[in-house]
Amino acid sequence: MKFNSTSIKRVLYALFTLYFIAILPAAAQQLTGRVVDQTDNSLPLIGANVVWKGTAKGTSTDITGSFALSTADALTPEIIITYIGYKPDTINVSGKSNVIIQLAATGKLQEVVVEGQQARYSSLTPTNSQVITTRDLEKSACCNLAESFETNASVEVSTTDAVSGAKQIQMLGLDGSYTLLTTDNIPALRGLATPYRLNYLSGTYIESIDIIKGTGSVLNGYESISGQVNVMLKDPEKAERLYFNLYGNSLAKFDANLNLATSVGKKWNTILMLHSNHLGNRVDRNKDGFMDLPVGTQYNVFNKWKYSHKDVVSEFGINALRETKTGGQLKYNEDVPQEQQPYYGTTSETDRLMAYNKSSYTFPGKPYQSIGMITSVAHHKFDSSYGLRNYDGEQNSASARLIFQSILGHTGHTYKAGLSYTYDNYSETLADSTFGRNEHIPGAFVEYIYNNTTNLTVVAGSRVDIHNLFGTIFTPRLNVKYDATPNTIFRLAAGKGFRVANPIAENSAILVSSRAIRTTETLKPEQAWNLGGSFTQFFEWGGRPGTFVTDYYYTTFTDQVVLDMYTNPTQASFYNLDGRSFSKSFQAEVQYEVFKGFDVKTAYKYFDVKTTYNGKLLQKPMIPQHRFFVNLGFATPFDKWRADLTGQYFGLMPLAPIEQSNTASMSESDKFYTFNAQVSRAFKRWEVYVGGENLLNYRQTNPILGADQPFGPNFDASMVWGPITGRVVYAGLRFKID
Repeated sequence: MKFNSTSIKRVLYALFTLYFIAILPAAAQQLTGRVVDQTDNSLPLIGANVVWKGTAKGTSTDITGSFALSTADALTPEIIITYIGYKPDTINVSGKSNVIIQLAATGKLQEVVVEGQQARYSSLTPTNSQVITTRDLEKSACCNLAESFETNASVEVSTTDAVSGAKQIQMLGLDGSYTLLTTDNIPALRGLATPYRLNYLSGTYIESIDIIKGTGSVLNGYESISGQVNVMLKDPEKAERLYFNLYGNSLAKFDANLNLATSVGKKWNTILMLHSNHLGNRVDRNKDGFMDLPVGTQYNVFNKWKYSHKDVVSEFGINALRETKTGGQLKYNEDVPQEQQPYYGTTSETDRLMAYNKSSYTFPGKPYQSIGMITSVAHHKFDSSYGLRNYDGEQNSASARLIFQSILGHTGHTYKAGLSYTYDNYSETLADSTFGRNEHIPGAFVEYIYNNTTNLTVVAGSRVDIHNLFGTIFTPRLNVKYDATPNTIFRLAAGKGFRVANPIAENSAILVSSRAIRTTETLKPEQAWNLGGSFTQFFEWGGRPGTFVTDYYYTTFTDQVVLDMYTNPTQASFYNLDGRSFSKSFQAEVQYEVFKGFDVKTAYKYFDVKTTYNGKLLQKPMIPQHRFFVNLGFATPFDKWRADLTGQYFGLMPLAPIEQSNTASMSESDKFYTFNAQVSRAFKRWEVYVGGENLLNYRQTNPILGADQPFGPNFDASMVWGPITGRVVYAGLRFKID
């Protein structure tokens, strides 16, 4: 799409028109008040959050503990007050214009449970954050993390190739390796786990997902470049005592899930989460002789324990997983060595074990001051084959973070400081080549938060890490939030990210091709700067709430490992960036409740992602420049019936050249649409659901090039840009005991 001055003016005019319509205020009265400590009424609670129940509209108390809310923003006559280290409270303010609220201190830090629909975009966080709630997760099958983003516009999930079943996320137009994935704010599923990591977290383990665009906080390390996806797992204290989910689809894939939570005495809570899935049916709908999806089985166990007593909270957990997969041609026999049969196949056996601990102590009488320790260890091992290529790997990792949090004078000035240590041991074997590395990275970090309690929040952080292989790493980051009005919010973010690439694991699709893999030089670590911002407008139209969000981010690499599939169509070459590499990402999204129970969410995204390949600045393959997204959700009172429809449009994508009759040819994808839908019926404890994915049955034509000669020079299954399996219908049931 080409933009001229006239079209740009029209777009700007439309955006400004939407903006002024959104912010037209109604004449409103105000609710004023103060928030104080229950035992000492002279002690104001500075920076306490006061929000109208059922909305994202609220404010923070100032240096005297005072606040003011517009009554026009209220959906109910109740406000919710929260403050770190104090018990949250809900107050009915009907008929009142001024209130004094006394909060009671608690000896432990707890999450706040808010009844009603949770706002997906928060007005309080300094970062551009979006939440995928439990309600959102249940809008689709959500058998695993990969399917948890189907009703979200900010994160894309794509299939890496047409044989292995590997998937990856994309954010800001960049591969998922540039997005920091954490579980309960602990970096997880990194490194060699990348190809299949979205399959390693069951959807039934997940309470919610926080999506943060930009580099984010320095507390979680230096690896985030495009953003962070933080998966909040079920809390042992708050999870259902029993949760059972059973799923099956038209491909004969089955999932079974069971969560059991209980209290052990007054101080301990635990949850055991079990997951298994199996696909044994070899499906070939496009009749190319290859399975559309690999067959296989996964067993997954996660056990969490939580201890709470006075000022101490400690949580630890362990996760064990085993997965086997077989893909390739329908007649491939995994029990016969590849060299002894004419049929192409892929196999993968993965064993994974992870454990972690999070412990914190809050100083008595100082709910704003605490110290915490977070530790984790992980073992990940796999053996895989891709035709005649064998690829095996093992990763052993450990990390520790010590974090101290306190204030400077009062809670308008807070800080977090700490030390960290990361250990990674990698060992990989590809064909006859063995390679690996040992990383030891001690580090220190500090983050300062300024909050004037009215309209400005500044989060400035930096960290210094000493890498045993690559020297000193300095990582600065800045996030600023400015509230022009309580409903009009501007955010800016800037920061640097650093990571060491794992080229083969992060680009496993190239293994499912006849391309020769070449590394032309010693590869450097990757470094990039990310600069961007967002605009959020909460509004009411026709008495119903809505949100308009638009953001723009620019990411530029100073160092990058380039996968070049352009220069030579018979090779996949890795080398260091020599030139420019950048991503420009623009997104505009509107969420609106048309009437009670009927929500509409629509978004448009534009990407411009280019990298220098052998001296030429070219579009990165298989990233659409234009995408549209729409989600329609309807629910009757008490969610007795729910129905959801999600549609997406994918624009043209450039494709790398392939070898055809000894002549390299450049091509691009088709434009296409996909639609998913689900209907759920809830009873007292049971819920049944039925749905369909890719309802229009759109499929990429010839996703496997040279499928008739998989051992020949023209074989390539890595050029996947669209659906392969076609329409999939599924059904399932959920059973809960709170």
